[in-house]
Amino acid sequence: MSPASPGSPGSPSSLSSARRARELAEAADGRVVDVLVVGLGATGAGAALDAAARGLDVVAVDAHDLAFGTSRWSSKLIHGGLRYLASAQLDVAHESAVERGVLMERTAPHLVRAQPFVLPLTPMVSRGRAALAHAGFRAGDALRLAARTARATLPAPRRLSAVETRHLAPALRPDGLRGGLLSWDGRLTDDARLVVALARTAAARGARILTRVRALEVTASGARFRDELTGEEGEIRARAVVNASGVWAGDLVDGIRVRPSRGTHLVLRSAHLGPLPAGLHIPVPGETNRFVLVLPQGDGRVYVGLTDEPVDGAIPDVPDVPETDIGFLLDVLGSVLDVPVHRADVVGAFAGLRPLLDTAPEGRSGAAPRTADVSRRHAVLTSPEGVVTVVGGKLTTYRRMAEDAVDAAVNARGLTAGPSPTASLPLVGAAAPRTLAALRAPRRLVQRLGTEAPAVHSLAARDPRLAEPVLPGHPVTGAELLWAVRHEGALDEADLLDRRSRIGVVPEDRAEALHTVRGLLAEGLARQA
Repeated sequence: MSPASPGSPGSPSSLSSARRARELAEAADGRVVDVLVVGLGATGAGAALDAAARGLDVVAVDAHDLAFGTSRWSSKLIHGGLRYLASAQLDVAHESAVERGVLMERTAPHLVRAQPFVLPLTPMVSRGRAALAHAGFRAGDALRLAARTARATLPAPRRLSAVETRHLAPALRPDGLRGGLLSWDGRLTDDARLVVALARTAAARGARILTRVRALEVTASGARFRDELTGEEGEIRARAVVNASGVWAGDLVDGIRVRPSRGTHLVLRSAHLGPLPAGLHIPVPGETNRFVLVLPQGDGRVYVGLTDEPVDGAIPDVPDVPETDIGFLLDVLGSVLDVPVHRADVVGAFAGLRPLLDTAPEGRSGAAPRTADVSRRHAVLTSPEGVVTVVGGKLTTYRRMAEDAVDAAVNARGLTAGPSPTASLPLVGAAAPRTLAALRAPRRLVQRLGTEAPAVHSLAARDPRLAEPVLPGHPVTGAELLWAVRHEGALDEADLLDRRSRIGVVPEDRAEALHTVRGLLAEGLARQA
């Protein structure tokens, strides 16, 4: 297939309802594909890309949408592994630092950029704890160096005066503030956009990316599925199966025990806290190595998170946020801010479930360790029947998880494939920083769409109606959402409000934008009919 311009109707990366219908029929026509991937979060979409990039014939399915589960509920950070140094998980720390560098410098520089953070030295932070934190940030910088990530990509940590600290975080309470510690880490424009880019890059390599396709039963030779749009059932046959369904992995493969951990974030209006040129690390009182993060989003909102609480019982599609989590985050936030933040100021909240592998033996006695203390190492497990399951890990290391899972599937099922090329494979929209800076499109669009930003910008230029924000005070335009229907696989208004944009994390905003978004959805789908 000859390459087409980004996002053009002939582009091999474009996902649409018409392509989904055609490729679902192909996948279920009795042929045997090389690899079936179940789950289209970051790891599943990464596995689909990894396998397709090795020349394998790939089908990837998800019962819902791209990034429907945990992958859209993260803090949007690409961590360099500092936390794992503190718990002596040196291998995990180094792996995280390496993968951060891969994303920032090679595969997704349009989606991941350096984010400054300030740790305020308030009276609650002893000088000993401040010295420990500063040593930790310097160790994190050593990880950057060991991972061969350029200094230009991630600046050095340093101490700040009280004046500098207040300049970067004016909302801080000045009383007793003796300065701060400045550090840097990787920051995603949007975690769901990373998954969309992965899925579309996999599609450009020939993978069939099928949302709203629920795997009802999985075996080593394929899966029985139901099309959630029509109710029709069928079978996809495959030589190898990768279970990348996250916290739901144990529902598909016997013997997989996942210990979910709930991570909650609050959503505040940026106007309430005032300008925040940097994010904040706020130490949790009584904890040595736990922080609450304040994360300005650039869209009129600020996220505050996160918690780390075990979850028992059935796994919901969308986790609820308990008031106890909200109260905890507000209490920590109130310990350093000059501006009071009350419960009524919380305009939204969301929670994701981390798919931590439960490695405790059956019949264990005594209290289980806190989920905050459970290792973030990922695991690749092959069932006696030959189904490969990948679980655990972090968003930052999705690529390595996907590579390990495909390696296991290739070895277990005797497939012919070379090594993974994904460490140097740019995702849709990626380009060198100099190229991205020269694009004729708004900077905000470039940070979300990379080299496709001019095409979206031109949509708005041709139709002034599409240049208007979908919601007053929020930057997302009609052109972006129409693009998402035509090229990014959005099939309903929830896809647009909750994953292709983040309008929906504030219920009030969601309700106000819904009518406009439905019109854009109908317009986009009509052109595919």
